[in-house]
Amino acid sequence: MKRKLGVLLGCLKGTNEITSVPYLKAAGFDCCFSSQYTPAELLEVKKATDAAGLELSFLHGAWWEYDEKGNKRYMNELWHENGAYQSLYHKVITSIDAAAEADVKTVVLHLTEGWEWQSPRVTDIGVSRLDAIVEHAVKRGVKIAFENLFTLGTLAAVMERYERVPEVGFCYDNGHEHCYTETIPYLDIWGKRTFCTHIHDNYGRDKVDIWKDADYHLLPFEGTFDFAAMMQKLDKYGYEGPLVLEVGQRKDYHHMSAEEFAAHLFTLINRVANAHK
Repeated sequence: MKRKLGVLLGCLKGTNEITSVPYLKAAGFDCCFSSQYTPAELLEVKKATDAAGLELSFLHGAWWEYDEKGNKRYMNELWHENGAYQSLYHKVITSIDAAAEADVKTVVLHLTEGWEWQSPRVTDIGVSRLDAIVEHAVKRGVKIAFENLFTLGTLAAVMERYERVPEVGFCYDNGHEHCYTETIPYLDIWGKRTFCTHIHDNYGRDKVDIWKDADYHLLPFEGTFDFAAMMQKLDKYGYEGPLVLEVGQRKDYHHMSAEEFAAHLFTLINRVANAHK
């Protein structure tokens, strides 16, 4: 099955989301995704991708912010009784509005952050807030793809809750599966509900400290993930969406120009696409 090949915008040295577009298009990419989630910013990105003929397949919705003390606040707040969720909740709604106004079909969202003992439990108040997010997305004609992270529980509950809502699906992050939940075959669970992908590599769980955050976002084939097995499952469950890299240019590639690194990334995603052949 031939699929579109994509990459995170702004992944090249010395570029931002807009200035990276011509390099990525010249390298051969069909599509991309953005981390901009305000309407004005995303419309500027969409203008650039449209002009280049690069499809803007989805955007990554807001999933953290700084609190009043300068500490990071995550989507965990959605599930708590206090009012600390409100600012981030508004940013999630804004992400959906931005996608709708820029005619971007899908928004990827996180549900929690942290290991099992750090992640909040599913709560009635959290579900009511999530219902409002999903309802808003459906009204705006935007699909929501919930991404796998550190744990299965909350994601499983949410995916089950919206099983009959066609606008709700799954964003498969192979790297997160490999280093956080290596025993959980996400594609066997939600392969038929997968809307989009985040593709990168790592070495799996740390061999010394299994609770270490080993989500290194290496380039494909630098780590130990089995891309052939992934592609076989994507074929098995009929996934027709794009294969999209979620990587950036690290120090060990700084000798490459933006053009060279874009070409290297395109070679790698092509190799991923054909890993099972």
